[in-house]
Amino acid sequence: MSPDTPRVPDVLAAVDLGSNSFHLVVARHNSGQLVVIDRMREMVQLAAGVGEDGRLDRDVAARALACLARFGQRLSDVHADGVRAVGTSALRVARRTQSFLERAREALGHPIEIVSGREEARLIYSGVAHTLPDEPGRRFLVDVGGGSTELIIGQKLEPLQLESAKLGCVSMSARHFGDGKLTARRFQRARLAARQELEYIQQSYRQLGWESAVGSSGTVRAVFEAQRELDPHATAITPQGIEAVIQALIHAGHINAIHLDSLTTERRTVFPGGIAILAEVIEQLGVEQMRVADGALRDGLLYDMLGRYMHEDARERTVRSMQQRYQVDAAQASRVENTAVAFLAMVRDAWSLHDPLAELLLRWASRLHEIGLDVAHSGYHRHGAYLLENADMPGFTREEQQVLARIVGAHRRKLDLTPFEELTRPWDHQGLYLLVLLRLAVLLHRSRSVTPLPKIDLAARPRTLEMRFRQRSFRDQPLTAADLNDEIDFLRAQGLRLRVFTS
Repeated sequence: MSPDTPRVPDVLAAVDLGSNSFHLVVARHNSGQLVVIDRMREMVQLAAGVGEDGRLDRDVAARALACLARFGQRLSDVHADGVRAVGTSALRVARRTQSFLERAREALGHPIEIVSGREEARLIYSGVAHTLPDEPGRRFLVDVGGGSTELIIGQKLEPLQLESAKLGCVSMSARHFGDGKLTARRFQRARLAARQELEYIQQSYRQLGWESAVGSSGTVRAVFEAQRELDPHATAITPQGIEAVIQALIHAGHINAIHLDSLTTERRTVFPGGIAILAEVIEQLGVEQMRVADGALRDGLLYDMLGRYMHEDARERTVRSMQQRYQVDAAQASRVENTAVAFLAMVRDAWSLHDPLAELLLRWASRLHEIGLDVAHSGYHRHGAYLLENADMPGFTREEQQVLARIVGAHRRKLDLTPFEELTRPWDHQGLYLLVLLRLAVLLHRSRSVTPLPKIDLAARPRTLEMRFRQRSFRDQPLTAADLNDEIDFLRAQGLRLRVFTS
């Protein structure tokens, strides 16, 4: 049974920490519909601040934090009740970002989630699909971002094929047009680099096919506006139109000499790399014309949030799918889940586990703790952890996958809590408490018996748990008694105290 979900907030907001621009969109929920009431955008160029060593430049980090502080003020002004903020390509590749993410959370007033490339693609498709008319057949969608390019084939609201290529307008422009010079040779090199990155998806995408093509976000819109400036009758991006814009850039010879009024000053520095990527997407995938969509990742975030409130959480579908794929014993998973969640209710206040995500993570970990058995019985908890950390899990952020992986990977046998120390707050310690609850639930259901457990009470203090069984002894359950004695030792070795009483 799923936990009760709260009512849909009156005001929802999504923050997209893109590799080129940061976006904020605020919407009011009314009768099942989302009505956008405010938008903000600032070009931060976060990707330009990620060095070859993966470190984030201090000046760029300061610029990003200042932007998030302004977004945070706006969120406070509009009284947004439901907020999600996600980081994309630049934050995926940056290293040692924990300090930045903590400062970003303080500036914005909300935590920052980092999503995988395919999850980014899923959210983009959702945002675009919800803003397009309902059309028959499949559609191809491309979004050229600052650090990555997402390519999706979908039908109506469902994505069918998702890819995230390591191609971005910021990185491509810096690599091939960093000094501002625009020549035919440089465009050839940039397009070759894009072609190489797209080669691995070309055949599969062409085979699946589509009836219409759309593009989203800043680069695509800038290309269309530039094409329309050269040809006022243009209604969509075409191969011929793109080539005309590229020739105009080459004729200008330098970014500062571009004579296109539609290109803002801030857009010009990343435009050459962006149009080179889009030109190769269109050529390699055989796109004849591409419309420009209004929706984008931030819109997808809003609809994803709405789905979570209305029992359409993509994460729940992912967990069910993984249970089926890895042939999980659903009855055993349900027994463990019910016990773990009952334990959580007893210790929630003492261990400060009030965040609704804590219960969801415990439920998902319970349902998936045995997926590693489909790989091998020996060390199956470690196999399960690997799958959870590395699998494509639609709806999940990278952090959520990491927490799940660490809980499942440590749910049996001796404990090593070092991986939990690597998690961002508060999951570095809350994840540990969830792990303890799961370990006890798994231990008590080790026999896989359908017989209900005896009445059990829990009382908790920081790093301490007392368990009281409403029965006189374990005389008829010597294996459970032995397992609990082992668990006491395992936890004590990590500075955790478990006391077991019978009455």
